[in-house]
Amino acid sequence: MKVGIGSDHRGLQTKERVAEIVSQCGHEVIDMGTFDHRASDYPDFAYRVAQAVQRGEVDRGILICGTGIGMSIAANKVPGIRAALCHDSLAAEMSRRHNDANVLCLPGDMMRDQLLERMVRKWLETDFEGGRHARRVDKIRRIEAGQAPDSQPNP
Repeated sequence: MKVGIGSDHRGLQTKERVAEIVSQCGHEVIDMGTFDHRASDYPDFAYRVAQAVQRGEVDRGILICGTGIGMSIAANKVPGIRAALCHDSLAAEMSRRHNDANVLCLPGDMMRDQLLERMVRKWLETDFEGGRHARRVDKIRRIEAGQAPDSQPNP
């Protein structure tokens, strides 16, 4: 799997560790910046990674800024992106299992190495369950297309 990664200056150190973890898991890392500690703007990197996912240039993306919030907001503006801001390995797992998240957003200022490694590994190894969750992801796609999600009673 190809994984695009990106960060702003506050997430740079965590991004470098994420790249190591992704590589250790046997996946190809496509580093889309930033590459130094000079002040940078998170939307630039969120867009770069999200577009690569959208276009199929990478299979998934991982974004890091200080809190992960800005990256999540910016990435989710790109059609087809389901970016999930996660703070623990259960959320990372469920973002894949139930929401088919294709971008993981992480808070670089708040991650200890052991937790970071567990989260990234869990997110990479977890597949989308489909089933009733596929119906919900389809509703997200409808909203994204400017349509109502066709609210229906639970089957």
